Amino acid sequence: MDLFFEIQRKKTHIFCDAKDSSTVLELKKVIEGILKIPTGEQTLKKQADDQAKTWETLDDAKSLSDCGFSTLNAKAQHPAVVALCLVKDGQAEDVMIDPLSTPPPLPDVMRAQEGGQGSDSGTN
Repeated sequence: MDLFFEIQRKKTHIFCDAKDSSTVLELKKVIEGILKIPTGEQTLKKQADDQAKTWETLDDAKSLSDCGFSTLNAKAQHPAVVALCLVKDGQAEDVMIDPLSTPPPLPDVMRAQEGGQGSDSGTN
């Protein structure tokens, strides 16, 4: 299955997709191809808890599905957020994400798709 990601660092936001069987290292290789940052200098993190805003480091050897990503939380219309942190002197920097502008509302067609997932598709 295809999973969709928004990889964020400061004002850089990269949208990409990957198979659920792909590893975190393969996702890093996609980033390397775009930003020219070697995989060894990258650390990828996902939010561990929405309330506390804590981040957990993703293991390069694990598949994306083993890291908790699925078609339910990594959709094309709502990609999973992954933070990119650079490694300097063996230490990964803190998560730094600058917000972008607010996107326009979803079209009715996409809202209908999310309606089956328990969203607010009944409101206009």
